[in-house]
Amino acid sequence: MVSPGGPSRVALRGGVGGPGSPRVSSSSAATAFAALRRRWRWAPSGAPTLERAARAFLLASAALVLACALYLYVLRYVGRGGRAFAAAGFVGGSVLGLGGEACDVFDGAWVPDDTGRHPLYNSSECPFAERGFDCLANGRNDTGYLKWRWKPRRCEVPQFAARTALERLRGKRVVFVGDSMSRTQWESFICMLMAGVDDPRTVFEVNGNEITKTIRHLAVRFASHGLTVEFFRSVFLVQEHPAPRHAPKRVKSTLRLDRMDSFSRKWVNSDVLIFNTGHWWTPTKLFDRGCYFLAGRSLKLGTSSNAGFRMALKTWASWVLKRVDLNRTHVFFRTYEPSHWGDTSQKVCEVTEQPSSEAKGNDKSEFGAILSDVVTNMKVPITVLNVTLMGAFRSDAHVGTWSYPPTILDCSHWCLPGVPDAWNELVFSYLLTNGEFIVMLMSIFISVNPVVGETCRAEIYGSIAQSTPTFCILIFDITSMMVGDNNRRGSKRSLPCSGSNEIATSTYHSVLVDDVTDTAAAFATAVSARNKQIRLELTGIS
Repeated sequence: MVSPGGPSRVALRGGVGGPGSPRVSSSSAATAFAALRRRWRWAPSGAPTLERAARAFLLASAALVLACALYLYVLRYVGRGGRAFAAAGFVGGSVLGLGGEACDVFDGAWVPDDTGRHPLYNSSECPFAERGFDCLANGRNDTGYLKWRWKPRRCEVPQFAARTALERLRGKRVVFVGDSMSRTQWESFICMLMAGVDDPRTVFEVNGNEITKTIRHLAVRFASHGLTVEFFRSVFLVQEHPAPRHAPKRVKSTLRLDRMDSFSRKWVNSDVLIFNTGHWWTPTKLFDRGCYFLAGRSLKLGTSSNAGFRMALKTWASWVLKRVDLNRTHVFFRTYEPSHWGDTSQKVCEVTEQPSSEAKGNDKSEFGAILSDVVTNMKVPITVLNVTLMGAFRSDAHVGTWSYPPTILDCSHWCLPGVPDAWNELVFSYLLTNGEFIVMLMSIFISVNPVVGETCRAEIYGSIAQSTPTFCILIFDITSMMVGDNNRRGSKRSLPCSGSNEIATSTYHSVLVDDVTDTAAAFATAVSARNKQIRLELTGIS
């Protein structure tokens, strides 16, 4: 019931209504705003002039806030698309550069970690870290390689907090796609999050699979947070195919440069999507094995590996634009990681005890230049993790002779814990600080209208206030709820170019996700108090 001659008063709370007040449930802030718009009444013409002036000021303030919100939204989604390596554009003040300008987080150096935060976990205590990457368990005696952190020149990477990251990812689906380097990053990502889990038994591989390179799809579920972190092995990203009829005898298999991997349909409907490829795009791993390129019905026998890589990336870019919901999914692409082999035959591997003082040419990659060209021309929000420079100095952090079994020499992959943790710290930093846009928006409004601004902020954070102004509903409408039904299915097949012994996973159950958008994430902890679902209720007070 709305009192005649006066505006309705509306409380915006996380499932809390006023004493004795009827409650009308709403599944989204949009519904709440629609209801509010229907029930709003302006004061009669005889209302005091001061009151009308106050309302006019409030309306103007709300317009300013919404204009700022629109500006920041465009800056976030459009601005990222025009820069190849724009992951540095963090919103949070802790990663702004000196003087407040944006900081390139990939332009920096490895420094000794005097905070004592690293390593972030113990691989031997993380069931999802492969034994082959656990260098300490495999006999490595020196631990100095664990005690370095990445320091950008003009800013600081925010300190990683596992519990905060888990809350930020509550109800999400995170997908890694790529080669064994991607699998290493996936394992690091999970082990970092495990540090914030109270009961490790609530974290499991959904199909009961052992973590191994022979399985194309692995999915780890954090049941207490409704979070799934998946890995799909797709070393080329495009489709592997048998040799066409009447092909020369040297052609044993092909890569369809104009078609994405058949598993690509399983990558969509994710909230975070992280790609990598590069290590398999070499003549040794392609042409020497009889794998050549195919585009349409044309066999490209004279196409170089770099040219094929570019064509494949263009196919990937087109797929992202057509198939991925970029309003929901944050797409990352990680650049090529340098190795530190002593010779081109990859038979000499000397792991140092300290990081290298010189990059020795490992800070540049032809693949990185191609990726930069493709992503820059996409003009959609893709974040490139430009980690090539980060890895160039870490000759101390490779698996080396501490693999499993120990007969394998490895100067390509990284020990865990290690360098992949630094990649993930940047990913987490981006995801966590992205939500602070609403906090900035509220700060702008408070500077314009301190009293009402504080009321709105207190209301959104879950405290009890007597009324919520219209602009609070408008702001909260930006943070409306999303519900996704993610159905993932698996299959079994062999891959001719990357190996015939790889096995795909079986199916697993659908997951109904109660989710929030990026802009709402800053308030997830305070509003829901660790509840899986945030509920918006509209309470009319007579």
